[in-house]
Amino acid sequence: MNEARAILVVEDEEHLAQGIAENLEAEGFRATIAGEGRHALELVRRGGFDLVLLDVMLPGLDGYTICETARAEGIQTPILFLTAKGSVDDRVRGLEAGGDDYLPKPFHLDELLARVRTILRRWSWYARDAGRGKLLRFGDNEFDFATFQGRSWDGTLQQLTQKEAIILKVLAERESEVVSREDLLDKAWGYELYPSTRTIDNFIVRLRKRFERDPQAPRHFHTVRGIGYRFTAKGESP
Repeated sequence: MNEARAILVVEDEEHLAQGIAENLEAEGFRATIAGEGRHALELVRRGGFDLVLLDVMLPGLDGYTICETARAEGIQTPILFLTAKGSVDDRVRGLEAGGDDYLPKPFHLDELLARVRTILRRWSWYARDAGRGKLLRFGDNEFDFATFQGRSWDGTLQQLTQKEAIILKVLAERESEVVSREDLLDKAWGYELYPSTRTIDNFIVRLRKRFERDPQAPRHFHTVRGIGYRFTAKGESP
């Protein structure tokens, strides 16, 4: 239920921040406003929020720095960037910083609320097993969905991004099935955010580099040409 959902609105335009907060509260959420970057980071560190709506251009610290710092400190609270910068490069930078989504200004309130609901629904799904401390073991690798950390076959500690962890979870839940790029995009983002499904290809490349002994000859993350990917925990010869 929305009543338990606390959302931090980080926006230095006072009227916009107040308008967003009022509309969130009208939908049953609890909203807190921060208009300065360092204060926002401190609130994120304190915890207690289910989602952060984060402007990029802020006094004190910019949104990218806030997000990168939080992720480096192991804080996995979902983050939705709100910003006037809407180019593909800006979106990529925001998501690579550890953001969950990116909504360019100006935006319609209905779209913002739809994004909020999608992110919260996605994280409820992810936390369902993560909260039970579920470990995924495949080959000589293991991954803890609760901490976003794992170890690869050579003992190297692997800290996955949120998107990497979600994609891994989708593939693992449908082990041995062919999962289309469109299905992975829908589960990880909830809609078409990037201009191409090649986004998923890039994430699979990153997972292979983390967990495959030979990323060029993968045993766990298999490409099904023209469709998507298939995951096998025991591993198969390429």
